[in-house]
Amino acid sequence: MEVFNQHVPARLYKARLVLIAVWLTLLTAMASANLITETFVLQSTSVKRLCGTHNIITVNGQFPGPTLHVTNGDTLMIKVYNNAQYNATIHWHGVRQFRTGWSDGPEFITQCPIRPGGSYTYRFTITGQEGTLWWHAHSSWLRATVYGALIISPMVGTTYPFTPPNSEVPILLGEWWNRNPMDVVNQATQTGAAPNVSDAFTINGQPGDLYQCSSSDTIRVPVKSGETNLLRVINAALNTDLFFTVGSHTMTVVAVDALYTKPFQTNFLMLGPGQTTDVLVTADQSTGRYYIAARAYSSGQGVPFDNTTTVAILEYEGSPSSTSVPTVPSLPAYNDTQTATKFANALRSLGSHDHPVFFPQSVEENLFYTIGLGLINCPGKSCGGPNGSRFAASMNNVSFVLPSTFSILQAQHFGMKGVFSGDFPDNPLVQFDYTAQSVSRVLWSPVKGTRVKVLNYNTTVQVILQGTNIFAGESHPIHLHGYDFYIVGSGFGNYNSKTDPQKFNLVDPPMRNTVNVPVNGWAAIRFVADNPGAWVMHCHLDVHITWGLAMVFVVSNGPSPLLSIESPPIDLPQC
Repeated sequence: MEVFNQHVPARLYKARLVLIAVWLTLLTAMASANLITETFVLQSTSVKRLCGTHNIITVNGQFPGPTLHVTNGDTLMIKVYNNAQYNATIHWHGVRQFRTGWSDGPEFITQCPIRPGGSYTYRFTITGQEGTLWWHAHSSWLRATVYGALIISPMVGTTYPFTPPNSEVPILLGEWWNRNPMDVVNQATQTGAAPNVSDAFTINGQPGDLYQCSSSDTIRVPVKSGETNLLRVINAALNTDLFFTVGSHTMTVVAVDALYTKPFQTNFLMLGPGQTTDVLVTADQSTGRYYIAARAYSSGQGVPFDNTTTVAILEYEGSPSSTSVPTVPSLPAYNDTQTATKFANALRSLGSHDHPVFFPQSVEENLFYTIGLGLINCPGKSCGGPNGSRFAASMNNVSFVLPSTFSILQAQHFGMKGVFSGDFPDNPLVQFDYTAQSVSRVLWSPVKGTRVKVLNYNTTVQVILQGTNIFAGESHPIHLHGYDFYIVGSGFGNYNSKTDPQKFNLVDPPMRNTVNVPVNGWAAIRFVADNPGAWVMHCHLDVHITWGLAMVFVVSNGPSPLLSIESPPIDLPQC
């Protein structure tokens, strides 16, 4: 297959990107298909799961929340009323938010939270994106139950780069606690211990047949023999990578994170929290009922995890009995890193005429960030972590601390001092054998801080994300707000700056907004800082972001008002 890509000198590349950004902004303003208005009400809702009744936080009383169907070019205005008892924000996961960083959603990064009783209207335009994204709360652990799908159709007059399916079905994989998730994380924060693992996984909000008191509500996906269905799979779980399969059926991957891929067939998907994968499934088996199933991929040795399996039912029209129990399909072993790696390595950007691969060969900012866990001492008392310590996590040994008086974007926009410092290190201050079997305890304690990396507008950036084996090496799903990026390489062990770049894929690398950094390994990503604002990059295992595994890129405004962030809206919540 011919790959449409362009490798151009950095100076011409940057000039071209400025023109493209202006063109996209003007085109969107002129050709936006629709103005979509929605109302989200955050509220406490009573639901029954796993033999018990629970009060959870929902949007509009729905769990999962409402699916938003929009078209590339649409402008969205979504007013959120917070009738819950917790501070809240909503993040539109994967939406580029060109110039509209005030609507990105992470609390204290781009906005102060919506206080109980308050409201805020998120305003943004879908620009040059189509496929499967999603939305979720971005305040503490509210997203355990506050999430939903965001489906972006191609512009009118265009279509998918594959034969349109007969039907489309969002499949949201979630994680369920029999306790209030906010109580779970608050208890862990107070004690310094790791939070309790979940009690179940869910598909579209339901645990499924394999859990007690759950069979009658198992999700059913109706299909007709011979037809092809598009499953839009979203890992909305809070803290768990997940394997996914459709029993006895082959899946054809056509997109990830709302970005088209070269199609390939597979029996298993592996999705980190935050990631989406679009697959075509043809109903080519005998008429009957087949399980759709998901369970954990747990890469960390000795790290507790939920070992249960959630199922839904793929149900052919004319199946002889709606009470017959399907066979549970085989799934990879919980620690099957080989299968997870095989899936990730099979991903390639589509590279077609309409969806080209476009990135520079050279970079101007070459950054090296370690990511991993750590422990912090508890002076004068004993905490709930190992040896009386407190769990922590960091990037380049900086454990991120959210500000509390203003958001980072407010501080950037208004030139406020004292909210953050611009000295996040480009490289680890101490170099060591990052993935050694035994890392010196001297290196286990990160330093807390609110430190950002400042990028000039249109800078070409490469980030090496290096996992560490401090306390426990794990796969880390790293999500960057405000951007998609190319994953030009990945591997196990310590990144080698001399030999590993020779193996980079500079032809058709996959593009995503969330990359799974392999357990005790590394990943190399590239992007162009063409979107001004304050953009957090963090692990999408919420337990890790709670512990500080995050940092922020502050991107300067461009050379014109159309390449600069908009003024803050008048209803922006105050701290």
